[in-house]
Amino acid sequence: MILFAASIFLSAFLLFQLEPMIGKVILPWFGGTPAVWSTLMLIFQVLLTGGYAYAAWLIRRVKRTSLVHTALLIVAVIVLVIRGFAGESPILPSISASTQNTSSPILEITGLLFSSIAFPFFILASNGPLIQAWFSRVQQDRPYARLYALSNVGSLLGLLTYPVLTEPNFSLRLQGQIWFIGFLFFGLLTCWIAFYSGRAAIPLPGMSLPHSVKTDGFPSFSLMSLWLGLSATASLFLLSVTNQISQEVAVIPFLWIVPLTIYLLSFIVTFSDDRAYNRKFYSFLFIVSAIVVLFVMLNATKLHVYWQIFAYCLLLFAACMLCHGELHLLRPSAEHLTGFYLMVSMGGAFGGIFVSLIAPLIFNGYWEFFVGLALLISILVTILRSDHDYTARARFVFTVFVLVTAMLMVLSTYFSGALFTRRNFYGVIRVREIIVHGSNEPAYVMAHGITVHGLQFINPEMRDLPTTYYVSQAGAALAILNHPRYGNGLRVGMLGVGAGTLTAYGQPGDLYRLYEINPVVIDLAEGYGGYFSFVRDSQADVTVIPGDARISLQRELDRGKAQSFDVLVLDTFSSDAIPIHLLTKEAFALYLAHLAPDGIIAAHITNLHLDLQPVFWRLAKYYGLSMAQVNYAGDSNGGYASLWILLSRDPALLQIPAVKEHSIDLNGYSTSIQLWTDDYSNLFQILK
Repeated sequence: MILFAASIFLSAFLLFQLEPMIGKVILPWFGGTPAVWSTLMLIFQVLLTGGYAYAAWLIRRVKRTSLVHTALLIVAVIVLVIRGFAGESPILPSISASTQNTSSPILEITGLLFSSIAFPFFILASNGPLIQAWFSRVQQDRPYARLYALSNVGSLLGLLTYPVLTEPNFSLRLQGQIWFIGFLFFGLLTCWIAFYSGRAAIPLPGMSLPHSVKTDGFPSFSLMSLWLGLSATASLFLLSVTNQISQEVAVIPFLWIVPLTIYLLSFIVTFSDDRAYNRKFYSFLFIVSAIVVLFVMLNATKLHVYWQIFAYCLLLFAACMLCHGELHLLRPSAEHLTGFYLMVSMGGAFGGIFVSLIAPLIFNGYWEFFVGLALLISILVTILRSDHDYTARARFVFTVFVLVTAMLMVLSTYFSGALFTRRNFYGVIRVREIIVHGSNEPAYVMAHGITVHGLQFINPEMRDLPTTYYVSQAGAALAILNHPRYGNGLRVGMLGVGAGTLTAYGQPGDLYRLYEINPVVIDLAEGYGGYFSFVRDSQADVTVIPGDARISLQRELDRGKAQSFDVLVLDTFSSDAIPIHLLTKEAFALYLAHLAPDGIIAAHITNLHLDLQPVFWRLAKYYGLSMAQVNYAGDSNGGYASLWILLSRDPALLQIPAVKEHSIDLNGYSTSIQLWTDDYSNLFQILK
């Protein structure tokens, strides 16, 4: 029993150490939005489904399962060793400036993962059902469900220890090497179990466990549909709640960990003991928490974000307990356990496909949350009925899914509550008309969730007035207005376009080069819909470069086209999902290669939860740059409170009276954090 438990725990732990590790590599290069994490989750779920399908095929169709699986394990180890000796990490994908960005880079992310971690992930994914099947062969009188609960304990510990222990203490390359050693140990352990179980007698067909669903032959289509529907609903609701709280409620680092933890915890609770799931209690908890969440949504502006997050998480816990509790009650005999886990995994993949691929195409907002809520209500209605007609239950849930999805497609088109709403891979961009506080003037505001990207007054006499973080006394404007070349062909680069507000400072002969990854933001900044006109009305020559800024800058440098920017503005760090690859030693080497000798880097570091000043301080010291901090308190004319860092090779540029007047003295400031590189970064050390 100990060896089986160790193998299933270790495989789950390695899986959920690998997922955030790969996420750390991939996320920053593709906008850092929750959609990137949802895409990764979808790909992992598809690989998990493939592993479960392989396990089901192996157990039911192959006589010498131990030999086949041992051979695949050896091949996986050989592939990882070859990757390691080839100069790459055994598991980490390689991303470079040759990466081709698209408006929806799902295929690109898929290719990166399949070329690096797909095979070992597939082997690890198959381990859970295989170990349980082999255990049932060796220990025919003992239930397998607790091993499934144990695998989820391993998953949970792998997930939680990564940001707390692994990431802060090891570089990415070292993380990959340690993980590979763990995979080797797992391979040896599993090969021994395969050999041991291969000598055991195959259990008689029809052998069942206490409290499992009795099946005559293969499980019915309706029962398998319920397995699929329950797991799909839980997966859909997990991802939709993650999107809802990460984009619409709060921008808080590592917030995505909380919903996933709840999801895994519900598996642990429901599959650990037959008495852990009480249908009446969790039905009541779901009803109460659903009412609380609806109240929160109607009063979002009046409630603290932590209360809102708590309400959503309570609802998610009740929902997952209902779905996974019913799955536990509907689990089959040991003879069909691999098929059961295959359907559960397929359901999880279907939920991910709906949220990651289908919902962005048919909805303008995060309406999949309400699809999940409707599905859960339909599940609740069916399980409270006294009969056990699986066919009627499955049909009812599917009908509700189709009807609610169709209804929300119409609602999202005609009742978005904004002048403009567009959803794509990078999130939902909205344009609303507001009255600017303190001025009583109407204005258009562009927002991504609760993050404001730009604001422009509607009054024609005020259309050219720079607003938000770009008013004349804020950091970027001070760098532009007081640069010696201002009005004489100034060259300005900007990472993150927003509404294009900064181009209002452009003069005839100036060149502004703006880099933006979100095509919807580009369209709006260039005048789509007539809401924003800063770019169109600028006197400078303005060019917008679509795609990831670092990749675009690297391509330009490779072509021998260094931009010689007099001012380079970095404005991509105001949310929780900051693109870390724009804040590393290698990124700054690229910026300095594009910066004129007397150039200034202006970085916007206003952030509710992250203190980025130590990161910039360490980078400034490494490259011998002078550094100044500009703190603006905001005003009643559309100017927002902001915090900027100014960096320059020439200290005299930061001693210009107008700049020095608004700067904070940093003499005596120091930090002990490690220099961030492409191989090492740690958000925990800069949490406020």
